[in-house]
Amino acid sequence: MGSICYTQQVKFQISTEKIPAGDQPKAIEQLVSGVTAGHTHQTLLGVTGSGKTFTAANVIQAVQKPTLVIAHNKTLAAQLAQEYRDFFPDNAVHYFVSYYDYYQPEAYVPTSDTYIEKEAQINEEIDRLRHASTQALLTREDVIIVASVSCIYGLGAPEQYLKKHKKLERGFSTTRTELLRTLVDMYFERTNADLTPGTFRAVGNTVEIMPTNERVVYRLSFQGTTVAEIVRIDAVSRSIIDTPETFFLFPAKHFVTPEDERKVAIADIELELDEQLAYFKREGKLLEAERLKRRTQHDLALIREVGYCNGIENYSRHFDRRQPGEAPYTLLSYFPHTPEGKPDFLTIIDESHVTIPQLNGMYAGDRSRKETLVEHGFRLPSAVDNRPLKFAEIEERLGQRIYTSATPGSYEYEQAATTQVLMIEQIIRPTGLVDPEIDIRPVTEVGEYPGQVKDFIAEATKVIASGARVLTTTLTKRMAEDLADFLEERGMKTKYIHSDVDTIERIDILNDFRRGIFDCLVGVNLLREGLDLPEVELVAILDADKEGFLRSETALIQTIGRAARNVRGRVVLYADTMTGSLEYAVNETRRRRELQLAYNAEHGITPQTIAKEIKSITDQLRTEHNQTVATLLAVDRALYAKNPKKVIKEKRQQMAEAVAILDFETAAILRDEIRALESDDPKT
Repeated sequence: MGSICYTQQVKFQISTEKIPAGDQPKAIEQLVSGVTAGHTHQTLLGVTGSGKTFTAANVIQAVQKPTLVIAHNKTLAAQLAQEYRDFFPDNAVHYFVSYYDYYQPEAYVPTSDTYIEKEAQINEEIDRLRHASTQALLTREDVIIVASVSCIYGLGAPEQYLKKHKKLERGFSTTRTELLRTLVDMYFERTNADLTPGTFRAVGNTVEIMPTNERVVYRLSFQGTTVAEIVRIDAVSRSIIDTPETFFLFPAKHFVTPEDERKVAIADIELELDEQLAYFKREGKLLEAERLKRRTQHDLALIREVGYCNGIENYSRHFDRRQPGEAPYTLLSYFPHTPEGKPDFLTIIDESHVTIPQLNGMYAGDRSRKETLVEHGFRLPSAVDNRPLKFAEIEERLGQRIYTSATPGSYEYEQAATTQVLMIEQIIRPTGLVDPEIDIRPVTEVGEYPGQVKDFIAEATKVIASGARVLTTTLTKRMAEDLADFLEERGMKTKYIHSDVDTIERIDILNDFRRGIFDCLVGVNLLREGLDLPEVELVAILDADKEGFLRSETALIQTIGRAARNVRGRVVLYADTMTGSLEYAVNETRRRRELQLAYNAEHGITPQTIAKEIKSITDQLRTEHNQTVATLLAVDRALYAKNPKKVIKEKRQQMAEAVAILDFETAAILRDEIRALESDDPKT
């Protein structure tokens, strides 16, 4: 897949006064040598807090390759994206995760004859970030994409996406009508209301467009059949940013098919429909045949009329001109490749012991669900080709990769043995911090110990009184919620976090925790890998002897590592028996601690707690939100002073209307404006 490079190319250059220290210089040298030598697999076994991300950043700077960083959840991906942006402020660092705030996949349960229709709530801001990622890959070389496993799911063909883009420049000869037709052909929607990403409006001799990848508006003014002026406008303040000579506009959707190819695809879908209907009739499945016929013909009618239908991705094989079973296009397809078609980019798989199994498990579950839908006439057989990549396909498409983990899994060890490329250890931290001391205490009441929860409260109270934070893990989501409530009732400022908490809220909770807005964070599995919380002084693992996934060797070592970023960090394990996993985790932690202490003594190092500025990828989202609220307040405060009740009534009505059409972004802006107006009023 070729790319176009419109911007002047910028080399990867780390922007920080920080220099590699501890085991980092040796690790960087070994990893760079491995990439240069052409090694496909390398593993950085770096303890928590040893600066694996900084090491990886130095490798990127040295090898100068576009880079994909894969994380196993959105929260960790957001944190990594912010870290890489700090390291590479002059390069293109983007965030690519699933754009669903809520997603219920289409499914059918034969035992109860229950059809579950696909339900999804798309986060427009995350969709914008996804478009920014693909457009950066097609137009620049200095790109780092931090992605979740969403990167292995189907995406439109990059060639078609690239082919459909439009160069618009001052002096360009076209009519206003022709431009409007072009925008519709690029899946932009016309509106007379406020612009949102992927929309345009036309007033008089001007056309205003909001692209999908940035929150700006391009205003094109016509003189006859010529674009006389292009103005770039801030979408919130409406202030003029600049007057560019040219800009490049990409389609509003990733799934793009030219008209001639769409007709061929429709013919193929009709042929497949006829074949499947004939099969159902031979099998006596008349209900399934009728169901499939109605669904498919309805979808085809929409595709003919507007070029799109809900669930169009289920026909993607036909639109992409792929053969049955052939792998779909994904984000990996947008990265550069050699003329021979081999991947020409670097991949860093963060917390690989979790991310690799996750990548490996995506295909089977999706296949099972789709086959059930096909069998009962809800989808054509080609729907199974709208799928995530199989693990073997992922391996082919990733090229050179570096796995980073404090606890590499069996896959990483197998690759090291097969390729005879040794694990690269990063045990010594630049800060001189050592692995925490471990205290093992009983779960139940024994002698002077009052039981794990009471003992934890006593220990946590001391730590919080000193101004530090406390982290504790439970075995289930319900236990996390109940414990958080229990601690709140006893006056401890506490919040819980687990996978049911949505993406943006999770990031907010973690930032509030670091800021000291609350003192104790309770979680389950989500707290283990990669979360950078240097304010945590005490980590308590409840029910540490309950052998299983959450109390395995890997899980215990990772959780213990949450206390390794603070010089006073310590861990309390509550266990009545010593399991094999507990014994390994304790012994490995002590081994690393001894190496670290010896290094510090030899080099005269005094450990220091990591000092890290609190930043978040959500800050830019919130800034735009706050600016919009401020703009509205500037207008509405005068009206509110004249008639408060009328203004608030109108605002509440507008908020309800926004909620009714699922425009939660507008509703949130109106909600915050109402709060600000009422807080200004001494009568309320």
